[in-house]
Amino acid sequence: MVAYWIFALVSLLMVLAALVAVTNRNLVRATMGLVLVLFGNAVLFVLLEAYFLAVAQVIIYIGAIAILIVFAIMLTRHVGDAWGPAFHRAWAWAVVVAGGLAVGLLFWIAHWPAADGKAKSPVDPQYTKLLGKALVAPDGYVIPFEVASALLLAALIGAIYVAWGGRRVKGPYPQRSEEKEA
Repeated sequence: MVAYWIFALVSLLMVLAALVAVTNRNLVRATMGLVLVLFGNAVLFVLLEAYFLAVAQVIIYIGAIAILIVFAIMLTRHVGDAWGPAFHRAWAWAVVVAGGLAVGLLFWIAHWPAADGKAKSPVDPQYTKLLGKALVAPDGYVIPFEVASALLLAALIGAIYVAWGGRRVKGPYPQRSEEKEA
């Protein structure tokens, strides 16, 4: 019974943090909302007794990806400054589409067919264990995960290069005499 209350509280906090993430004009604050959503996801993994996925969620997504996003925002000049309206003119359509997707997802989970007759839904710990094994198995999702991480790194480097306009950044170190003459 306590797990249901924890689930309800964490889910409510995740929804509020997601709203902060998508409606805040300041990118740093929006990123902090994303970090709260990812942490709530880790708590949900703990409730499902998928401890490896919970730790991976904290280490990979909060500890690496979210911090990488914060550094990317801070390295690109004035990108974190608030500008423009918080809502796009088509925000109502986005709410309708997101609501439709949420209803469809809830319908799908409620009518989940049991593949082996034992599991009742995709959030059953049996499926969580299978997903955990697939993430670390050599014939599972290890290669796509590594390719995605290399793609994210390349995108970050490209974003920083574009934001700085291809200029060389002068560091805090004094130049040598042969560099001053050139």
